[in-house]
Amino acid sequence: MFVMVRVLSWNLKPIRSSPGETLEDILRKFTAPGRFYTRENGKIRCFACALKCAIKEGQAGFCRVRFVKDGELRVPWGYVAGVQIDPIEKKPFFHVMPGSEALSWGMLGCDMRCFYCQNWLTSQTLRDPLSGTTPFEANPEQLVEMALASDAKTLVSTYNEPLISSEWNLDVFKAGRKKGLHSAYVSNGNVTDELLDEIAPHLDYYKVDLKTFDDMKYRKLGTRLERVLHGIEILVEKGIWVELVTLIVPGYNDSMDELRQMARFIHDLDPNIPWHVTAFHPDYKAMDYQRTTASQLIRIAKMGKEEGLTFVYAGNLPGMVKEFENTYCPNCGELLVERWGYQVKVKSLETPGRCKTCKKQVPGRWFG
Repeated sequence: MFVMVRVLSWNLKPIRSSPGETLEDILRKFTAPGRFYTRENGKIRCFACALKCAIKEGQAGFCRVRFVKDGELRVPWGYVAGVQIDPIEKKPFFHVMPGSEALSWGMLGCDMRCFYCQNWLTSQTLRDPLSGTTPFEANPEQLVEMALASDAKTLVSTYNEPLISSEWNLDVFKAGRKKGLHSAYVSNGNVTDELLDEIAPHLDYYKVDLKTFDDMKYRKLGTRLERVLHGIEILVEKGIWVELVTLIVPGYNDSMDELRQMARFIHDLDPNIPWHVTAFHPDYKAMDYQRTTASQLIRIAKMGKEEGLTFVYAGNLPGMVKEFENTYCPNCGELLVERWGYQVKVKSLETPGRCKTCKKQVPGRWFG
């Protein structure tokens, strides 16, 4: 479940069901022809995510929202399950226009099945009978106008997995680009080369949840570790600004050995990639797990720095994680951006992203 920061002041039209109509019936009305697929052996091979489902007539992919009807791939289009204005730091992006706002929306469904998902009411739709929410009709132009009216700088697809609704997201991003808006995915990183070739020209920032560094754990969640690592690598190669997040679930993925391997992977790829280690709260099917403590996050963040990462942040515990909420100059140590939760002060950073003290260029996309 996500926390509203600033709900938009106007209402989208809720999609009402008819007697006997299921949520799946409703969602199948709000679709468009898919673009991200190939045909092989009488099946449609979807490449919206790295699962690359081969979908027969009348069937759906693992995400349950991309399906084949009358020989055509149909995909989510024309609705949102939630839309709001968020601080960009909530995504979290710490090296993108600090203190700015983002118009954030989500649809329904996911290509993974994380038992500890913090957004399960939207992500596990059609897979879990307890999930689901009322969707609202929308079009790309409406979302862009909402962003402009709210002085948001970025359009962000989030709250459920954006990869599986990439056709819709791309239409929104194209409409936003015409108005000078930036675009971003908040994603599990289960991306394919083929999809990224299509969407990269229209995508500015990408946050990846690097959930674990254990392949068996990833397989139980629905994909493979190598697919996510490859996704991160190709995002970096494309020049998209990437920030990584690991939600630390005590007793599941908090082994220092595993996390050290993760930090070394990030370092070898690019030590300037920001790594956020964030606090877990019990949710969904993980109600028996303990909350992450500030001391755990600080210990992990210090390890990341020891492994040579330039920017390591600890999140979800504002005011409790010492210096690990802030951004410092990697050259002279000057405080560049000070944070307390979503309260942000740009201290010693000047256009186009240099330290005022030593003039070091700091990696990021600091000013729009």
